[in-house]
Amino acid sequence: MVQPCILVVEDDLMLRDLLRVLLSRAGYTVSLARDGEEGLIRMQERRPDLIIADIMMPNMDGYTFYEAVRAQPDWVAIPFIFLTAKNTHEDMMRGKALGAEEYLVKPFSSEDLLIIVRARLKRADDVQQVIEEDAARLKARIVNILSHELRTPLTFINGYADLAVSDAENLSAQQFRMLLDGIKRGSDRLTNLVADLLLIFELEAGVTAQIFDSEVEYCGNLGAVVELVVAGYEPEAERKRVILEVHAPRQTPPIRLNHKCFSDALGRLLSNAIKFSVGGGALVTVTVTPQPQRIDIAVADQGVGIPPDSMRHLFEPFYQFDRDRMEQQGVGVGLYIARQLVRLHGGDILVESQAKKGATFTIWLPTI
Repeated sequence: MVQPCILVVEDDLMLRDLLRVLLSRAGYTVSLARDGEEGLIRMQERRPDLIIADIMMPNMDGYTFYEAVRAQPDWVAIPFIFLTAKNTHEDMMRGKALGAEEYLVKPFSSEDLLIIVRARLKRADDVQQVIEEDAARLKARIVNILSHELRTPLTFINGYADLAVSDAENLSAQQFRMLLDGIKRGSDRLTNLVADLLLIFELEAGVTAQIFDSEVEYCGNLGAVVELVVAGYEPEAERKRVILEVHAPRQTPPIRLNHKCFSDALGRLLSNAIKFSVGGGALVTVTVTPQPQRIDIAVADQGVGIPPDSMRHLFEPFYQFDRDRMEQQGVGVGLYIARQLVRLHGGDILVESQAKKGATFTIWLPTI
């Protein structure tokens, strides 16, 4: 079994050697450094499971060393213990404010140190286990959803194509058109899936943010923009027998707007509101309301609502509540994408809902 590795960063030779002996006897692998600069070199050689560092050191003190460690994503989760002779309230508060897990003041007992080391290593193991379990569950959910979303449209496409090829001579024009419509539906579903996944990759990689500013315009008629987006969803609403209403002033306070990103985000909210509306004649309203220093765009539906235990997960990628019961299509990335696109504007999306009583999603955008 591999023993945990502890990095000790201490400029006092006697104390450094004492810590090495103490921790080695306790069964730990020990790496030593004289100051923060050497500590960073040791961390490059082997990633420690826990760090014990003095504060008052030459070249690079403990605080600077801590900040350098936490600046590296791969080292953020490593438990960190400050070990120092400084015992003023201000010094201790600075260490805790930085995020160090413990702050031991010299002189200390070997028993106290070992208890803290064991506790912090166990805590780190527990956190890592939870992270790995959550990652495994997310991976399984993604694989299940993607498998379904890839197989279903491919089944449509292959099935209809096989029928068209095998019996082309006997098909009427109407029958042939029906098969083509089925192929088109499957193709559109696959195209939307690929487009969403590519957009997520671009958002995560910062590609969308890089081109965002080049496409931003100053907009003082957000109401008209909203009306145009809503009009594009009228056919979808008619198929579901949903009534769309817009309440928006034509002139609004000026904002910086990327029309493409905003229209995409608002469209996703509209599509969800229409999809989850219940019964013929259900109403979906879009209301634009100027507020001090921002503009609210609220999309309210009379649909199934959102269960309280699902609210905190809504904007997570690949999350869908009641997927099986609601027979939802898609992979559960629409709200995640919408929020990321709105946040590029410096705004956000808020949600209010009660189960079986509808939901209201509100985009807010900062004014200039």
